Amino acid sequence: MSATLVTTSTALGTSVLDRVGKTPLVRLDGLSPRLAGVQILGKAEWANPGGSVKDRAASMIIADAQAKGLISKDRGLLDATSGNTGIAYAMFGAALGFPVTLCVPSNVSPERKRILKAYGANVVWTNPADGSDGAIRKARELVAAEPGRYFYADQYSNDNNWKAHYFTTAEEIWEQTNGRVTHFVAGLGTSGTFMGTTRRLRELNPDIRCISMQPNSPFNGLEGLKHMATAIVPKIYDPKLADENIEMGTEIAYKMAKHLGRHLGLLMGVSSAANVAAAVEIAEQEAAAGREAVVVTILCDSADKYLSERFWEEGEPA
Repeated sequence: MSATLVTTSTALGTSVLDRVGKTPLVRLDGLSPRLAGVQILGKAEWANPGGSVKDRAASMIIADAQAKGLISKDRGLLDATSGNTGIAYAMFGAALGFPVTLCVPSNVSPERKRILKAYGANVVWTNPADGSDGAIRKARELVAAEPGRYFYADQYSNDNNWKAHYFTTAEEIWEQTNGRVTHFVAGLGTSGTFMGTTRRLRELNPDIRCISMQPNSPFNGLEGLKHMATAIVPKIYDPKLADENIEMGTEIAYKMAKHLGRHLGLLMGVSSAANVAAAVEIAEQEAAAGREAVVVTILCDSADKYLSERFWEEGEPA
């Protein structure tokens, strides 16, 4: 069964910042044909101008910094990133006229490297074995050495990260489901998507269950997600917010990514596929208990930045 779009109006603004958000929901009907009374929906964040959910946090971080006079053509933005936030920063920097310096693990996909170069970002490559934590440490080192040169955006500690989702993502989910959402599922990286969306959805309906997802091991292939027990924990992260936490295996996410492409016509990134796998787990629990549910998750980005990954060709067809 093919995926279909839940339509939503999209207004184009005059600035690239104005084109962030208002992304459609995708009905993932092909994943739940036997789950009576349960619907799985995904927020198609690849519709943002930079192609990912990270456009939301980056745009609010930048708008706030501009309003406070913290960035300009002479004082650039600096941050650590595993890819998508960096792409968003680079895009906005190119459009709005300020330099961008990014600390990035050198094992990110070739596609991401090319995109960052195309936007003209200055990239400091860090040891891949150190993951996103190594990039964070390098960014802190750079800003400590030259504090006046950079606005250190620090997406892992910046409250504008989660506020972007509080004010936009949650409101869109509520509106697009006509208030029928019963479960929200999202992976933990900076944790901003889960923190902000959860806080607002709980205000709109305290009965909504909010489930976080993270890799099941510190050594994993779920790019952009953190194994909180062994990683530098983002300051914006509050573990008490989640009703439940799902630990996700890399191979499960890879298998789901291939299944979504081959059977639903949706090519998604690995973190998106991991979110979908977690949403399916919750949907199956609700169906087994005989409860109706509307499970919403985040489709962080499409597969266009990951097509060079070997897992697409490994193993039997999904």
